[in-house]
Amino acid sequence: MDKPQNKLHKTWPPLLLIVALVGLWHYAVVTTQTVIFPTPQQVLDGTLELARDGTLWQHIGASLKRVAAGFILATLVAVPVGLWMGRVGAVYNTLNPLFQILRPISPIAWIPLAILWFGVGDVSPVFLIFLSAVFPIIVQTANGVHTIERRYLDAAANFGVSRRKMFRQVVVPAVLPDIVVGMRISLGVAWLVVVAAEMIVRSSGLGFMIIDARNAGNRYDLVIAAMVIIGIIGLLLDVGMRRLEGLNSVRWRYGR
Repeated sequence: MDKPQNKLHKTWPPLLLIVALVGLWHYAVVTTQTVIFPTPQQVLDGTLELARDGTLWQHIGASLKRVAAGFILATLVAVPVGLWMGRVGAVYNTLNPLFQILRPISPIAWIPLAILWFGVGDVSPVFLIFLSAVFPIIVQTANGVHTIERRYLDAAANFGVSRRKMFRQVVVPAVLPDIVVGMRISLGVAWLVVVAAEMIVRSSGLGFMIIDARNAGNRYDLVIAAMVIIGIIGLLLDVGMRRLEGLNSVRWRYGR
């Protein structure tokens, strides 16, 4: 089977499922004759309304900027810390218990403190996104270092490779697949958290859009529109990270 045909066979089942769910949604709303829950057409009309006046793109842009800032900051902190923990046993034994205590705490639980420390501007959502993204990358990176096969390190040592060169040319390439896996997990969590985090901001973002639409005369068509857009963007972000995972320099440790 050629590649385009194979791709088509993977695409049409989820598309058919989505079409069926949208049809079921429309049928349920029409049948119950509810005046609160919108039809798919009403959601589409509301989306186009916001797209035409530019409001939709402002909300999407604000959310993406906050996620990018928090995620990049988390990556810049987590990768060196994870590598350090993986290479130095004393550092791992010292920091790992603390991170394992902090990691299960939902970032949403930090909202009151974020407001107290940073107010209701852009810094609070970025802080919450940073918290949600930093721990999965640290843990995955440190575990990746621990799973490096000893023979690679021994071979480099036998050739007299310096510690700095070994770290750069052996350790980092070996851990890169685990780093990318941690980044993919973190990005998904960060996008999940931004919606809740933006419910405390004053004027922008998809989370703010949901709260604002609910308060502005119960515009549930815009509430559902924001939810659908959040899901689509989340899918696109995951596809992008999967593409990164598919690079030869990243996927070498995995069969697929």
